[in-house]
Amino acid sequence: MNPQELLEQKGKFRMTVFEEEYFQGKSCEFTFECQNILDRDFRKIRSIKVENGPWVGYEYPEFQGQQFILEKGDYPCYQAWSGNSSYRTEHMLSFRPIKCANHSDSKITLYECEDFMGRKFEMCDDYSSLQAMGWCSKEVPSIKVNSGAWVGYQFPGYRGYQYIYEKDRHEGGYRCYNEYGTQAHTNQIQSMRRIQQ
Repeated sequence: MNPQELLEQKGKFRMTVFEEEYFQGKSCEFTFECQNILDRDFRKIRSIKVENGPWVGYEYPEFQGQQFILEKGDYPCYQAWSGNSSYRTEHMLSFRPIKCANHSDSKITLYECEDFMGRKFEMCDDYSSLQAMGWCSKEVPSIKVNSGAWVGYQFPGYRGYQYIYEKDRHEGGYRCYNEYGTQAHTNQIQSMRRIQQ
């Protein structure tokens, strides 16, 4: 990245992480990805303030493990970012900005089979229940992001495991659930929403 791009990027993405809950302890501001917070002499991240841009946090270093969407706002403790997840982790060890998020121009296509086969359904809005919207299964075997960035949830009502889908990752194509993330053990996706800028 050239110096001009670094300056432009700095204003778009900014978050401060804290080693303890409720914005206590050691802190550090980031405007770019961090593959391992342990390399910054932190033991863990227990609270976060997101000032600009959406981010995705990960349970483990090197962008591995459970994913957590981090949009503008304060996250005073792990419950704030793990939300209604059925799987709770008390720390986050890596994170990166989501550069392709565009809430006003987001489109995604769901497929009933792997490799973009079978019946498909295009979405450009948030759905707290895919089944109520007309999707006839609890599973989404493959996904194509046409534009923007999305977060899918294991259960209706934006609950359960979170999976981040981005146009600029995998060329927007997620051929099977193994590509949803390193923690993906199933293709069960029952609610989806656009990621806020």
